[in-house]
Amino acid sequence: MSALSYLDLLHLVLPQVIVVVAALVVLSVDLIFLRTSETHLRAVVAAIISVAGCTAAILWILHAPHSANVLDGMLVLNHLAQRMQITLLILTSLTILVFIESTFTQHISEYMALILLATVSMMFLVSTQNLLIIFLSLELLSLSLYVLTGFNKRSARSAESALKYFLFGGISAAFLLFGASLLYGLSNSTNLERIANSIPEIVHGPFLDPLLIVAIVMTIVGLGFKVAAVPFHFWAPDVYQGAPVPSAAFIASGSKVAAFFIFYQVMVIGFAGAEGSSSWSGYAPGWVPALAVVAALSMVLGNLVAILQTSVRRLLAYSAVSHAGYMLLGILSHSDQSFRALLYYAITYALTVLGAFGVIALVEEETGGDALSNFAGLSRRAPVPSFCLLIFLLSLAGIPPLAGFFGKFYLFSSVLTSSPAAIGLLWLVVLAIAMSAVSLYYYLKVLKYVYVLDPPAGITPRRISLVRQFVLCVMALGVLLLGCAPNLLLRWL
Repeated sequence: MSALSYLDLLHLVLPQVIVVVAALVVLSVDLIFLRTSETHLRAVVAAIISVAGCTAAILWILHAPHSANVLDGMLVLNHLAQRMQITLLILTSLTILVFIESTFTQHISEYMALILLATVSMMFLVSTQNLLIIFLSLELLSLSLYVLTGFNKRSARSAESALKYFLFGGISAAFLLFGASLLYGLSNSTNLERIANSIPEIVHGPFLDPLLIVAIVMTIVGLGFKVAAVPFHFWAPDVYQGAPVPSAAFIASGSKVAAFFIFYQVMVIGFAGAEGSSSWSGYAPGWVPALAVVAALSMVLGNLVAILQTSVRRLLAYSAVSHAGYMLLGILSHSDQSFRALLYYAITYALTVLGAFGVIALVEEETGGDALSNFAGLSRRAPVPSFCLLIFLLSLAGIPPLAGFFGKFYLFSSVLTSSPAAIGLLWLVVLAIAMSAVSLYYYLKVLKYVYVLDPPAGITPRRISLVRQFVLCVMALGVLLLGCAPNLLLRWL
């Protein structure tokens, strides 16, 4: 693309600028006008401004779509990138609305601003094909998430989980940066396509260059941490359990969508020509067999350990590890169909887990905990959120006609039909189906407490606002609708 002026560049990134301005307005309004007001009013005003900023950014993207490739892939705008930006803005808006009445902090505006700035990082992450900007966007996102995790200063568990998240995140960033530096040394470029073009010069016959092997391993380690894949998942259970519920929901939803999107881009575009094969009959060295091992471990360990959990938050954390294994199958088969299936799966999973955390927040506010026993008899105390939780958990288990079922069906079938040689991945698909059957047990265990067991004595049902119930119902309806009519999302993407 020809050289751009600063004004042209600003025009291309205006959606991100709008969200940044919304974050600054949230801070300014709260600090100048509302600092002495009651917490609920401040939260409502901050939520309105934040959602208005996200909505304005969405409207701008829809009104003025752009196609651009600026500064050697540092900013890549196309139909898909802008649709992903819209998806992330919608997930952020839903996160803000469903947790509008959370009372874990008095620093409302700072919390909202961090969520918006994290969203800006994700918007840049899905609109670049340059290793430098990928790393910067990931680290800007991670810094926001570290702070959001430890934002509940009244909870020692929140501080502990934030510290673990930060330490693991710093180590994974070092691995990713080391891998990127090796790729730059091998290809003399940070652009993913240029790196891929240089791989045929590095690969000679069936063997890979040792430095390329190290770069592949380092990249998988760095990005595997972001998606909580085994064995880089150790931070996830503590963060999901210790972080404030809105933070945990945000980490589990929007950031996962952005992370899997860029994971696919880096592996499929950046390492094109070094795929190898994990087929049982035709093994070849490359990033596919390495990722196949990570996917298999994630599916097995995530599902088996989730069975043992008594905390619903930790259960969802290990569930997230297993779902990361499923989604890695979409990267392994690296076809256009598997990419569409991966995006569908990631987006519907994010919507589903966000709704599940919304119900967990209601239970914690009522009972003070997230143990399975706290969910006993929830259907009698809160029938509408309980029914929404039923839809969310059955979708995560892959029960038709919900979005989770079609997501798994489309993803697994795309793996087997991506190429004539893809039948060699049948062992992974069989393992994924078997582990999906295992997951049904622990999701039904939660629903047993909700619908079968009697509520504990002494719990007074709290009044749930119509806004929160409406947002939960909208998400549950979305999960059902996208399962019955998946083309609504697939055609849009």
